[in-house]
Amino acid sequence: MLIVGAALLLPTAVPDDLALPSYDIADVFGSAVIEKARRYERFLYADWVLTEITLLVVLWIYSRKGVAFMRESAAGPIGTGMLLGMLGLAIVWLVQLPFRVAAHWWDRRYDVTDLDYLSWVFQDWGLLAGEFTSICLALLIVMGLARWLGDHWWLPGAAVFVAIGALFSFVAPYLDFGATKPLDDPVLTEAAAQYERDYGLAHIPLRVQEVSADTDQANAFAYGLGPSRRVVLWDTLLYEPFTQGEQKVVLAHELAHHSSEHLPKGIGWFAIFAIPGAWILMRTTRRRGGMGRAEAVPLALLVVAVLQLAASPAQNWISRRMEAEADWKALEVTRDPASLEMLMVNFSRTSLGDPDPPGWTQLFLGTHPTLADRVAMAHAWNEPAGH
Repeated sequence: MLIVGAALLLPTAVPDDLALPSYDIADVFGSAVIEKARRYERFLYADWVLTEITLLVVLWIYSRKGVAFMRESAAGPIGTGMLLGMLGLAIVWLVQLPFRVAAHWWDRRYDVTDLDYLSWVFQDWGLLAGEFTSICLALLIVMGLARWLGDHWWLPGAAVFVAIGALFSFVAPYLDFGATKPLDDPVLTEAAAQYERDYGLAHIPLRVQEVSADTDQANAFAYGLGPSRRVVLWDTLLYEPFTQGEQKVVLAHELAHHSSEHLPKGIGWFAIFAIPGAWILMRTTRRRGGMGRAEAVPLALLVVAVLQLAASPAQNWISRRMEAEADWKALEVTRDPASLEMLMVNFSRTSLGDPDPPGWTQLFLGTHPTLADRVAMAHAWNEPAGH
């Protein structure tokens, strides 16, 4: 069943025989930009590695000692399990905080952001609260299922994980609490309407998030499901060095995510990972009496962290495949490979992204094709006759 599901989700608009041409990335991105980006990202790679090691060690300790914190709890098995889960999530946040502070210090040192530390700590609290609530709800339901069904909880439990993930994807656009506003650019809104017609899409609201007071980094993203679908542009994309052609490529790329149903497909992929993941969680927590017992919760947090790290190469490969498809479809509707190329160059300059990062970082962190590969795709699209 999982193999059939994966086969149904794999098809892409990118030609199977597409070969990315080689070129000298220094000629496109510039040697100085590449060297600066590599110095900048080396620190962040080390920071990530130390974060993961520290997190796994702390969760391992918590899995062995965590139950002692709640021995006097009168909340019952599920209530005690919830308290242990909340405490574990708080520990995860606290463990990661020093490394996140270090990364923010590094960003400020390289002028990637001007955001002060206090504002940085409290940004995105709405989404963080939503994630915390989703995880706690999943834990509550899984513990209830495990006490009812015993070791057979894992299959309906996987369905619960997927349902909560889908619910979070649906409500996430409504959690911005006024952080975005409608795009007010007649040229871009007209272009987006044309791309919607080309893709066969209904109207997708376009929003702008104002971040230019704090950073020169540029970003855009598609999110939401059904009536909550949105495309959000950081306002930094609307200013120099980004040209109107590059802005149109960004719009076409994000709308392509919606036209290719990448967000629902992402939930489908999550289901494919959640089913074996729930089974592994059931098997590993047996030693603590199963997920129906509070004692299993600290161990479950460790198992989930290990599973997430182990699954990240496959998940990132799937994400890169979707991003490549969005790039290809954007090229098909804009017919402007030069703008896609310059967009990647300006991403590298404004965000200090290494165009050709080490392979292991793409394996564990690369949700997008490298900037160099995205430029190569623009070159490949431009080569066939008729383009």
